[in-house]
Amino acid sequence: MSKARLVITAVVVEKRTVADVVADYGLSRSWVYELLARYRAEGEAAFEPRSRRPRTTPTATTAATIETVLRLRKELTDAGHDAGADTIGWYLHHHHNTRLSRATIHRILARHGAITPTPAKRPNSSTIRFEATMPNETWQSDLTHHRLADNEDTPGTDCEIITWLDDHSRYALHVTAHPRITGQTVLDTFTATTHHHGDPASVLTDNGMVYTTRFSGGRGGRNALESELQRRDIAQKNSRPNHPTTCGKVERFQQTLKRWLAAQPDQPTTLAELQALIDQFVTTYNQHRPHRSLPNRATPATAYHARPKTGPTTDRSTDTHYRVLSDIVDHDGKLSLRLNGRTRHIGIGAEHARTPVLTLVDHTHVRVIHAATGTLVRELTIDPSRNYQPLGRPPGPPRTNKRPNPHQ
Repeated sequence: MSKARLVITAVVVEKRTVADVVADYGLSRSWVYELLARYRAEGEAAFEPRSRRPRTTPTATTAATIETVLRLRKELTDAGHDAGADTIGWYLHHHHNTRLSRATIHRILARHGAITPTPAKRPNSSTIRFEATMPNETWQSDLTHHRLADNEDTPGTDCEIITWLDDHSRYALHVTAHPRITGQTVLDTFTATTHHHGDPASVLTDNGMVYTTRFSGGRGGRNALESELQRRDIAQKNSRPNHPTTCGKVERFQQTLKRWLAAQPDQPTTLAELQALIDQFVTTYNQHRPHRSLPNRATPATAYHARPKTGPTTDRSTDTHYRVLSDIVDHDGKLSLRLNGRTRHIGIGAEHARTPVLTLVDHTHVRVIHAATGTLVRELTIDPSRNYQPLGRPPGPPRTNKRPNPHQ
């Protein structure tokens, strides 16, 4: 028997006083009186378990915000873009001035049936992640098939798309469609990419014959790409056979591209139409779309242009590694940097307090970059004779306007 029923029975049936019941059961007098009032008003229903949910939840997500989350999910999905909780959170923050945690967004999507469970999906914790430290340190390349839409008179034909992707920033350097990818096509696209972005230090591809002939049994020697890479002192790296996750970044890019192409209302019937769609996607992907794998959900273009580019070198003993530090400007607008065994303090400005930044250090030359936008916050050469590196402006807040002249 529940304690509530015992109390009601003792007072109503046994005619015991409230004081005796309180003393015997160790209850508060107010709770006993509340229980009696509930029994007189509801009868037997007073003994049913009641919800402990609070009457009000001031911190609950508003209905308007929930509607925005669901609308963003549908719009991004219909457009063929990634629509996970991280991506939706980025759009809420940057376009709707609303901040929600990833867990809150995921709960909203799950509660409204917007998530399809995938229990057999391999967890992210089972993979070993790696990425190049600097832009142009490694380029990944791969090709994928695509079928053009049927024309009025002829059925759609097969074509192939080749991609060159920067490993560090996921920046799509070159994406073009061709009737068929040959070794010469790979060489031509690589040469065109280096013309716009410089030479990389290394190239990572699978073992397709258009990329390497190392599994051809020695017949024919190096192909065109291998010969060009050797001529330019660019290291060539190839994934293990049947191990596509090594080139996972470009593989994932192609998956995103093909899903976006399939979601377009007007499917291309010619290579020119397909290339126009590809160019549109690459612009959005590089310039406007947040990337979940990049710090602070930056765009690939921001990550690619934030750091100095590396390149091939014949002197492997030369240390060309830059120190890249992730930090947050303190409340006073300063950064701390360890240099030559001493801690230096760099003035950044109170207007940048609590801003996430990347600090690029090359000996005494320092560049401080906004981690999310890639904009240069400060560039300086450390003065070894002083611990604090000032901004070079008068102390105190900047003067926004002058005192009005009453005689004018």
